[in-house]
Amino acid sequence: MSDQPANFPFNSSSPARFWALLPCAGIGSRAGSNGPKQYQPLAGRPMVMHTLAAFAGVTRITNIAVVVAADDDFFESMETTYLIAACGGSTRAGSVFNGLKFLLDQGAAAHDWVLVHDAARCLITSGQISALIDACAADEVGGLLAHKLPDTLKSEVAGRVAGTLDRGDKWLAQTPQMFRIGALMDALKQAGDKVTDESSAMEAMGFRPKLVPGSAQNFKVTYPEDFALAEAVLRARVPAV
Repeated sequence: MSDQPANFPFNSSSPARFWALLPCAGIGSRAGSNGPKQYQPLAGRPMVMHTLAAFAGVTRITNIAVVVAADDDFFESMETTYLIAACGGSTRAGSVFNGLKFLLDQGAAAHDWVLVHDAARCLITSGQISALIDACAADEVGGLLAHKLPDTLKSEVAGRVAGTLDRGDKWLAQTPQMFRIGALMDALKQAGDKVTDESSAMEAMGFRPKLVPGSAQNFKVTYPEDFALAEAVLRARVPAV
């Protein structure tokens, strides 16, 4: 099957722009935190603000939309240039799909690129975001940051090792994941709410997203012990005064 989405290349007189979309409607049940994990403090700021700062540092991005739950008032008291979309769904895929519709309402075009990123991957850097754009802007499908699996990989049956798997072609999917807005909306509509990332939806349509090397530090803060590690990395990045 062709790697090209059915609506590529797009016939448009305007060049494609870049938008960022952060699904931020989850409750982070595995993190063991009091409230949504993306709002927990890390290195003096709520986690999501570190994430947003990295995207704000990429001048090629037209605007950044944060998808929150309808009753989420976290950003209401803040003066911000970010777009706040109170249309979060019951699943990540639902939030992303609603967010893409919101971007179109804000003036984005179907042929524009969107970079979807987990709010809890707060260690992403502007340089890594730019590297993804550089690698995928001329690609026919799009792609994602990913990290080659460094560890030996085991399969399991009833709590015991059932086999050792070849790790040579294995990658850990990360975000951002960058695709055309229209193509991604079509893919999510077909894939439904069960897909856990945008690449999976595109793969289900028969496309092969590009793997762009990311970083081991671009992990998703998920479990209680992840907070201490993320805090240490963030504080190490701040120059001493």
